Amino acid sequence: MEYAAVLSPELRAFIAESEALTPSGLAADDWAAVRAAYDRMAAQMHLGRPKDLVVFDTQISGVGVRVYGDAPTDTRPVTVIYAHGGGFVVGDLDSHDDLCAEISDRTALQVISVDYRLAPEHQHPAAYNDLAAVVQAVCAQGPVVLTGDSAGATLCAALLGTLGDWPIDATRIRGQVLIYPLLGYEPRGGSFDIHADAPLLSRDDLAVYAAARGGDPDDPRATPASGDLRALPPTRLFASQCDPLCDDATRYAEAAKTAGADVFCVTQIGTVHGWLRARARSPELAAQFTEIVEAIRDLAR
Repeated sequence: MEYAAVLSPELRAFIAESEALTPSGLAADDWAAVRAAYDRMAAQMHLGRPKDLVVFDTQISGVGVRVYGDAPTDTRPVTVIYAHGGGFVVGDLDSHDDLCAEISDRTALQVISVDYRLAPEHQHPAAYNDLAAVVQAVCAQGPVVLTGDSAGATLCAALLGTLGDWPIDATRIRGQVLIYPLLGYEPRGGSFDIHADAPLLSRDDLAVYAAARGGDPDDPRATPASGDLRALPPTRLFASQCDPLCDDATRYAEAAKTAGADVFCVTQIGTVHGWLRARARSPELAAQFTEIVEAIRDLAR
């Protein structure tokens, strides 16, 4: 596909900058080098935090987390639990720090970012179990909205599709917001073919990440598409147009609607996988990020 005709100059510049920060010839499974490059990119593109936002690191149920905003009060009764992206192999509390800080500031909600264990050192279901442990503990204190991008969105959807396996009060889950998620449909046809070689995420990349993560494709803890979609809370999906995973979101939305869930899916035009780091680079990208923020805020209401 000719992406120059679809993507804005600002987003093309972001893609070029991202690619320049990744050394050429880097082996896809050299995870130490891949993580180092990813961390450099995230640090260089960090947008900062709102000046007066309270931020601290702690643990919940033995899992490292970073908390943004004061504890919920009568005027801030809902907590946002955020699971970061990174293909299950990269990312941490720092890589998505500015994003979580901005979500907390703009929604006036406390955000808890989860530092789940990474593959291949910790294969499936380690990350799923870490997110579940945090959600269980936070739900015991009050209602939550689950939010995640990419692999983090996968973890959120997998947990909510298997919620019956956990002693979590489902009425405490206000909903989930999934940003360019991987949901487990067959990676062929539609966007998987059209955008097989899309910028920043290719179909081949998906295969490498899946091999590192491990897990049975029929396991609903790994593959949200095979979970119990009838039991989903209100679900808001934000797919990227130029992303092999775009149709994963639309297929999941259609299946969830058929199962009776409250769900809608927006395909954000002129975006690629991982575009959230470019959210401040143009008015158009800022507006698309505002759609996501408003979805979180609306579920929290």
